[in-house]
Amino acid sequence: MSQESDATGGVERGVNAGKAAIFDLDGTLLDSMGIWREIDRRFFGRRHIEMPADYAAHVASMQTGAIAQYTVERFNLQESAQDLVDEWNDDAQLLYAIAVSPKPHAVSYLRSLRESGARLAVATSLPPRLREAALGHAQMKDYFDHVCSVDDAHSKGKEEPDIYLLAASRLGIEPSHCTVFEDLLIAVKSAHRAGMKAWAMYDESSASDWDAITREADGAIRDFAQAPQLL
Repeated sequence: MSQESDATGGVERGVNAGKAAIFDLDGTLLDSMGIWREIDRRFFGRRHIEMPADYAAHVASMQTGAIAQYTVERFNLQESAQDLVDEWNDDAQLLYAIAVSPKPHAVSYLRSLRESGARLAVATSLPPRLREAALGHAQMKDYFDHVCSVDDAHSKGKEEPDIYLLAASRLGIEPSHCTVFEDLLIAVKSAHRAGMKAWAMYDESSASDWDAITREADGAIRDFAQAPQLL
């Protein structure tokens, strides 16, 4: 069972966190929930459709193409799934380039890991133009040795451990010496299936799963000032 950090930044330090760290972007390193709310608001507003209360939670763990297909079918839209993906990406590229913010103390934590000699990677579902815009705006780009996507891993998404194993391989670090940081329950479980430690970052988008996430994860934080030192 994990130990959630206290509000003052104290954290259980007895975890052998490894020699490499692999980070999710949306909801973990990046406080991007507001951006996707705005994208949803624009999308449904253009179509004069009231966004259902359960929509965001239902699509939270899906990949973009699957979300688009689900949306077309649920709302009986006379558009292709690719049309929706293109529209969302156009809105997202603008917003990620000008509005996305790092989670508290994320940049200073990345800096401290680099200074310690740890190897760092991103494991994300975001397409290249969005992750590049986000990392640039958040001033994180230069901290990472590799950026990996679910497409690189040829997997359906983070319900499979492939992306984490790919990141470890590219970093040249054994999976057992890697620590993954994620905000979704399904991703924390996949990191464990990859043989890695998994620390959970709180995000409002997965708040309903937070108790389950903290039970599954090796540690849980709400601010990167509470994150572990890699041993």
